[in-house]
Amino acid sequence: MRTRFFLLTGLLVATLAAAQPVYESHDRAGPVFSDMPTPDAREVDLPPVNVMDSPAAPTLPPSPPAAATYTCLQITQPEEGGTVHSNTGQFSVALILEPPLKIERGDVIAVRLDGTLLPERRTSLQFDVTADEWQMAARDQVEHALECKLSA
Repeated sequence: MRTRFFLLTGLLVATLAAAQPVYESHDRAGPVFSDMPTPDAREVDLPPVNVMDSPAAPTLPPSPPAAATYTCLQITQPEEGGTVHSNTGQFSVALILEPPLKIERGDVIAVRLDGTLLPERRTSLQFDVTADEWQMAARDQVEHALECKLSA
């Protein structure tokens, strides 16, 4: 609050100082300019302040279009609540994604099995969880959880 007060006071004083007349008088060293009139001083008519327009701001290239957001990511295989029969632990996964996966943008699918992030990122909507990934991530339980998430 005090800063604003001092700032406004300073601006007011500067404005008033700019509006004051200027007087010219002469002494032995030459002309003397002052804002206080002396008996032999004359008021100087100052030209208008030299003001220049600032250069136009450079035009910025158009920003790239906003990235399309994905509206649907659904696991279709294995079915929710379904049963997967595999002696090795390897099984197939199929996804639906709208709009299609933007691989050129670096988008990938991260997969979690029973809460463990699998090391390989997928770039296809159909892939296999390998036996090695199953051994690394699956817990010793009857029911398992599969999660897929988009990441860049």
